[in-house]
Amino acid sequence: MNLLLNVIWVVFGGWLLAIGYFLFGLLACLLVVTIPAGVASFRMASFAFWPFGRSVVQPVGGTGGFSVVGNVIWFLVAGLWLAIGHVTTAAAQAVTVVGIPLALANIRMIPVTCFPFGRRIVATGRVPAGWEPMVRM
Repeated sequence: MNLLLNVIWVVFGGWLLAIGYFLFGLLACLLVVTIPAGVASFRMASFAFWPFGRSVVQPVGGTGGFSVVGNVIWFLVAGLWLAIGHVTTAAAQAVTVVGIPLALANIRMIPVTCFPFGRRIVATGRVPAGWEPMVRM
């Protein structure tokens, strides 16, 4: 089922979101200071391209200071705009019955889109010890 959902996802807009994350990742890697944002963007591109059967997890005890600062900067520079892309894509997908599950998946991606630092993307059911699921697809 995940394979079918992922194929439908890619055909109906997932590739466009993945390209957006990938392009921002390339842009962020131009400066040494912003390479962590580029790496986070590449992780999100992978997740945006093939989301079903994967989960976003975060540490149980919270994240460190770098993650908090990085998430604030990310949200202001890229997270808000990428979240708007998710909402726009979800609205376009929700006009058909087949697209409703895809639209819901798009909306579920918004929290990790806005605050990616301190999070991991793992296969569903393979949550590491000390981590808790945040978003399940």
